[in-house]
Amino acid sequence: MADTAAKLESRLTCPSCGHSKTETMPTDACQFFYDCSGCGTVLRPKSGDCCVYCSYGNTPCPPVQTGEGCCA
Repeated sequence: MADTAAKLESRLTCPSCGHSKTETMPTDACQFFYDCSGCGTVLRPKSGDCCVYCSYGNTPCPPVQTGEGCCA
């Protein structure tokens, strides 16, 4: 049986400066904005993505991981 538990950490990478940082994803809300600690750019989801983790993270948000669909 496959592991259905979602990973809660994702490494976000800023497209402006390349700075990356591992963050813990919320399980009860989408994160629509993220302030890059490298350059201060405010990241927003790309068109078609529900949150910054789906757009800039190495792991998508928990609802997408578990097949529940977008958290938006």
